[in-house]
Amino acid sequence: MAIAKKYLKTKPVCKVTFTVPTDDAKKVAVVGDFNNWNAKKSALKKQKNGSFKGTFDLPKETTFEFKYIVDGEYVNEGEADRYQWNDFAGSENAVLEL
Repeated sequence: MAIAKKYLKTKPVCKVTFTVPTDDAKKVAVVGDFNNWNAKKSALKKQKNGSFKGTFDLPKETTFEFKYIVDGEYVNEGEADRYQWNDFAGSENAVLEL
């Protein structure tokens, strides 16, 4: 899994690209504070190499908790900026710092 950040000079926005390598997944989404944990707003697109990828414009100087949903299972990003315990979920969430 990977996260790429591209800060825009003309807007207070960071283009964040989420990439999830997988060979056999049918659906992948990224959910978090930035989309009210709604998978319908953040489905990643399957690439020719089998990975899933999506780019989102997120506000700079903001921190978001997030996870991936891979075929219905919540998965953390291995390269997150840090992790935050979430009592509601009873597990850690990945954290994205922009």
